[in-house]
Amino acid sequence: MCGICGFTWSDRALVEAMARALAHRGPDQDGFFVSDDVSLGHRRLSIIDLSEHGRQPMTNEDRTVQLVFNGEIYNFQELRRDLLAKGHAFVSRSDSEVIVHAYEEYGIEAIGKLRGMFAFAIWDSRNRSLLLVRDRIGIKPLYYHRRNGRLVFASEIKAILEVPSVPRELNPQALYDYLGFEFVPAPATMFRDIFKLPAGHYLLFRDGQANVRRYWDLAMGGNTLPYHEAVERERELLGQAVKSHLVSDVPLGVFLSGGLDSSALVAMMRRHISGRLRTFTIGYPDETFSELEYARQVADVFATDHHVLMIEDLKPDHIETAVWHLDEPMTDLSTIPLMLVCRKAREHITVCLSGEGGDESFAGYDRFKASRLNRWCGLVPGRLRRGVIGPLVARLPDQPRKKGAINMLKRFIEGSVLPPEGRHLRWQYFSSARHEQQLFTPDFRARLTRDPFRQVREYAERCSDADTVNREIYLDMRFMMTDSVLMKVDKMSMASSLEIRVPLLDHVFVEFMAGLPGDWKLKGLRTKRVFRSALKGILPDNILNRGKQGYSLPVKHLLRGQLRDYMTRLLNESPLIRKNLDIRHVNRLIQEHLAMVHNHNHTLWALMTVALWRQRFKVEG
Repeated sequence: MCGICGFTWSDRALVEAMARALAHRGPDQDGFFVSDDVSLGHRRLSIIDLSEHGRQPMTNEDRTVQLVFNGEIYNFQELRRDLLAKGHAFVSRSDSEVIVHAYEEYGIEAIGKLRGMFAFAIWDSRNRSLLLVRDRIGIKPLYYHRRNGRLVFASEIKAILEVPSVPRELNPQALYDYLGFEFVPAPATMFRDIFKLPAGHYLLFRDGQANVRRYWDLAMGGNTLPYHEAVERERELLGQAVKSHLVSDVPLGVFLSGGLDSSALVAMMRRHISGRLRTFTIGYPDETFSELEYARQVADVFATDHHVLMIEDLKPDHIETAVWHLDEPMTDLSTIPLMLVCRKAREHITVCLSGEGGDESFAGYDRFKASRLNRWCGLVPGRLRRGVIGPLVARLPDQPRKKGAINMLKRFIEGSVLPPEGRHLRWQYFSSARHEQQLFTPDFRARLTRDPFRQVREYAERCSDADTVNREIYLDMRFMMTDSVLMKVDKMSMASSLEIRVPLLDHVFVEFMAGLPGDWKLKGLRTKRVFRSALKGILPDNILNRGKQGYSLPVKHLLRGQLRDYMTRLLNESPLIRKNLDIRHVNRLIQEHLAMVHNHNHTLWALMTVALWRQRFKVEG
């Protein structure tokens, strides 16, 4: 894994400064290409071909094409053989050189031949163009800034901010969206005038003009295989995906939570690794937040070298470090635990497999079940739900457990009264019109488009399948996952120079799963139906039949205890919060949370992250 950066003018000192800001992504080597028209920088984490021959920028035979690349191409050996047969000459064993020659041979169409996770930039001096590409699923990030006919790009925003002309200004609309969804949806970022290249898109920059185009989308439904044949094919594709992700010249392991997805990876890895297989898991003193028992069982069944990281407290330094590496606020409560377990894993390995993507592809989240329950509960008149049931449930006090019947009921009712156009994502949205009215100042509200589900509607319109579950899966895969789950995984792993690979997001596997009927994934309230069928006889029954738990941090308890004073001081002293939010309402949220009247941990944690982000990145606004 690596870090890439560059811009469309000549300045070696500046591109070197940008690369230094990415040193954690690639501690092994750096490399640069500077001409009159472009400056490219690269930081390398050596995974395949550890020799000097794998150094980037990578070029072709006549040096007319220059590449900086972040990611892994899992079918590079097959592509290499094809390109050799067409007369291309290679100087390395690396997958990056395959991209260069594929571009030479096929032009932009080469993107469709790549199977893997990637973000790369190609400078073509023959037509003086710069091509930026992000992989289909959005596993690897890529940001850019454009002004006055110039373009700057990088794997992380902090590198772009090394350019003096790039403003450090708040994007108000992004803050509004973030406080609801807990991430900033692409293409925006929390910085005004800095953008994400969306997943499955490329940007072609030529003659001062930038054109962004989608080259891939996820087609839902249409698979006509019988159920038993689909199960066999799924098992086969899963095995192929995991095997392809094991190619490495450095030690590798796997994150094991004890859930279905990570346990499936361990089982498939054990088929191809006969020797030492390292597994890593997280635990907490509060057993309702831990899955240690299940992880240990899977580790024993597959005879892994198992490592446990117990998280007993959370230091402000951990929060501040995570915010720095994230580049912009993102409130997934498993972010810091992931950062810490990545540090632990990096002591032993350089590459780690992880089970991200399974809950999206197979309808594994509680929000899919909530959506189905809501359709059943639609028989209850809306006026009764909003006017009687909602207020009664809201009065129930928060319970200490992570989930539990009362906490789940409160969350369900909160989501059910949000506009139905939010679809199943209503249960992952943590704001409301009433909350916005109380939280934001009138001046700040006047700068906003207060339509939280406008992008949800746009994505929903792109999905042609009428199947409700498949439409919801499409929204998870194309709207939610890329800028929340996958951004977290990339940034927290790269903070420790650890490469994380996600076999369940192999695009061939994803496309097959997308084609299956929705009720093969969510049958009644049973999630991941077809995936469980494919793993029957491979995993222990109690692992196979487990529900979703996750390893999120017990933030609500920490804010009531260890982090109470830190939270109160941080929120009350933040210039950004005091300028744009009603600080009296913020303090009401704090008091209600401390008194356990309500669980406001999502909003309070989100605001803490914003305050730290503004402080660390010196943002105006």
